[in-house]
Amino acid sequence: MFEKDRATLLQQQAICKKYGLPEAEPEDMVGVAMATLGRMPVYGSRIALPAGGNVSWFFHCGEYSDAPDFYQPVHVEHLNEILPSVIKYLRLPTGAKFIIDDQGFEDVWLVQ
Repeated sequence: MFEKDRATLLQQQAICKKYGLPEAEPEDMVGVAMATLGRMPVYGSRIALPAGGNVSWFFHCGEYSDAPDFYQPVHVEHLNEILPSVIKYLRLPTGAKFIIDDQGFEDVWLVQ
């Protein structure tokens, strides 16, 4: 395991521990509302993986839209470039949601 990967894993485990939530392995793909990048705050939501699906995490910045093309599929490797602030939350379990901003605000909760 690369040192960078180990550091990322430790950050993800620390977030789960901080909020008393179990760890869950993330998929290789996530949904990102690309048109919202650069806005604040950043929202993340992990849903139950649909049958035959490969995306359980969805991220958007600023205002949400229910437009069918709001989210685009992105491989997690690209999060380092486009939305690095969400990487440490990827091991949160199904039902987890979070809000963060560039001023240090962080709220994590579980919806059941």
